[in-house]
Parts: sequence; structure tokens; C-alpha cells
Amino acid sequence: MKVQVTTEGRLPAPLSSADEQDLRGLVTPLISDNLDRLSGVTGLNRYNGSGKLVGTALTVKTRPGDNLGMYQAMTMMRPGHVLVVDGAGDLNNALCGDLMRAYAVARGCAGFVIDGAIRDVAAFAAGDFPCYARGVVHRGPYKSGPARINVPVCIGGQVVNPGDVLVGDEDGLVVFAPDQIRRLVEGARAKLRQEQAIMAEIEAGAARQDWLHGALEDLGVAPHAA
Repeated sequence: MKVQVTTEGRLPAPLSSADEQDLRGLVTPLISDNLDRLSGVTGLNRYNGSGKLVGTALTVKTRPGDNLGMYQAMTMMRPGHVLVVDGAGDLNNALCGDLMRAYAVARGCAGFVIDGAIRDVAAFAAGDFPCYARGVVHRGPYKSGPARINVPVCIGGQVVNPGDVLVGDEDGLVVFAPDQIRRLVEGARAKLRQEQAIMAEIEAGAARQDWLHGALEDLGVAPHAA
């Protein structure tokens, strides 16, 4: 039986420089709040010592512990693509390490998001190449396939479609369709201004939580009188 690595459809376009710059200026909690706290990857760890992840998804669905499809995808990727790999959360074999990290950097890859294991974590921790993965193991990968490239995948409970936008920092990863960029940028900036105003009030000595009274009343709970 011949095992294949298949690619479906046209590869996604990278972000415009303006959109990338705007997203780099936002932290993931602000974006998440504007996604109604319903969207985002959970259960993955951040392994890069510094640097922020911003880019569009080039997806790979692979057999657990096998990185043949990842290598094929990297020959096709454009600068600004994030390699997003559905390895079924398997931690028995690492899907990538320092060699693949170096190759990805040379290709202009914006980062790794891997629902599976990695190794050579010291190399990731020493640099700013973004890498999120489920865990770490010393055992290396197989290279026999099969794999599918540029298809919907599931990463940490989140469906990621080819071309989806990913933003990652110390607080985690958010994922959304590219047609939501402007709405989310504007909403996140508005949320930031709101939080900055609240912080200024707190620093000035204010301790009021006026919103709390309304929330308690909606639940039928009488607010405690100060």
C-alpha cells in the first residue's frame, strides 16, 4: 500500500503588514474578550523564551508521531505562515526539534502550533521563534506518513481552518477567521482604553465596583450595603 502526503486547495495568503503590525500590538486576553471568551486553543504550552506569534495557519493533519507531512508543508510555506499540526495530542514521539526549528526560521515561518510533542526545548527557550506544543519527549519522529496538508484540524479543542489567524503570547493562543481582524482590533483597543481608565481610578484610590450591583440584582441577590 502506497502512503501519500496530500495537499488540498490553494495555500492561504499571509497577513498584510498593516494587519500584522496591529495584531502585534494586542495581548491575547483583549482579543479573547472580543471573541466572547468562546474561542482559543487550550492545553498547549509555550516553549519560546521570547517573541510573539502572529500569522496565518498552514495546517497539517498527521499520523501521531510522524512528521513527514510537516517537512512537505515547509517546502510549500510562505513567510508569515504558522505551521499548525494536528498530531492527535500524542506525546510518545516528538514531531519536531531544533533542526526543524532552524529550517522553519530559514523559510520565514511565523511559528509552530503543535498538538503533540516536541524536543530540544533548550533551543526553543533560548530564542524568539514562537512554539506552542502539548508536551515534550526525547524520542524522535517517524517519517512515513500519511498526512494531509491545508485541511481543517483540531488543536487543543479549537478547530483551525487553513488561513485562520493565530495570535499567541504568554497568556495563550487565540484563533479567528481573517475577516474578523478589523473588528477585533477595534474592539480590543476599546477594551484596552476601558481597562486603562479603570486602572487609573484604582491607582487614584477608587474601589467602587458599580457593575457588581447590577449583576447581583439580575441574579436576585441583594447587594451588601457598604
